[in-house]
Amino acid sequence: MANHLMKTTALGLIAACAFVGGAQAGGLERGGYNIDLLFDPGQYVFESGVTYVAPDRTLKNVRDTDTSNPAGTSPNGGGNLNDRSNSVGETESYFVPRVGFKANLTEGVDCMADYSQPWGAHTKPGTNWAGANHNVETKVNSHNYSLTCSYKFDVGPGQMRIIGGGFYQEVDGFKERVVIDPRVLGALGLTGRTGIGRLDLEGDGYGWRIGAAYEIPEYALRASLVYNSQVKLDDITGTLDLRHRCFLHADREC
Repeated sequence: MANHLMKTTALGLIAACAFVGGAQAGGLERGGYNIDLLFDPGQYVFESGVTYVAPDRTLKNVRDTDTSNPAGTSPNGGGNLNDRSNSVGETESYFVPRVGFKANLTEGVDCMADYSQPWGAHTKPGTNWAGANHNVETKVNSHNYSLTCSYKFDVGPGQMRIIGGGFYQEVDGFKERVVIDPRVLGALGLTGRTGIGRLDLEGDGYGWRIGAAYEIPEYALRASLVYNSQVKLDDITGTLDLRHRCFLHADREC
C-alpha cells in the first residue's frame, strides 16, 4: 500500500511541478543558467542580485474526480471534496538569488564561479478546495554551484571565445495532499488530525557545459552557443509520511 501510494504521489509531484512551470518559459525554470558575467572586461568582478516574483494564477471550475471512496480508503484520495471551493489562488511568491565572481587569470583566460537557483516551483492552494485530494502544497527548490572558464583569441575584427565548465546541483521538494477526509477522522474520535499525507524527496548530481562565442566589442556585438548537460539525479531519496492514514488500517501494512 505504502509503495503504491509513494509511486502515485511521486508522479503527482512531477506532474504538479510541470503544471506549475507551464506558464513560464522553460518549464520549472526560475533563474536558469546565466554566464554573462564571464564576458565582463574587468579583471576582477563581483555581482549579486535578487529577483522577486509574484505570480498570480487562479484555478477555476475545479471538480474532484476522485469521489469513489468517501471513507478515504483509496490510495488516491481522501473522499468526495466537491463541497469545497471550486476556485482557489494557487501560486506563491518567491525570490531568485544569484551571486557570482569572475577573474581574469591570465591573458585570454577568464573564470567565473557562481551560485544560483535555476529551477523551482511552489503551489499552495491549501485544503479548502475541491482538488485537495491531489494537491495541498507542492514545492521544489534547487541550488546550483558552478565554475566556468573561457579562452579567447583574435579572429577577424573580433574575438572568438571557447567556453567550458561544470556544476554541482542539489534539488529537493515535497508534496502534500489529503489522504483521508478529516471529517472521517473526527467521526472516529481522532480529533486534531489533518488527514494530510506528505512526500519529501531530495537528490543531487553533476553536469557540464561547453560552448563558443564570438564578440566584436566596439559594436557591442556578441553571438554565443552554449550546451548545458543533463543533471542526473539518480540517487533520489526521501520519506513518505502516512501516519494519519494508518489510523484507519491498523490491520494492514501501511
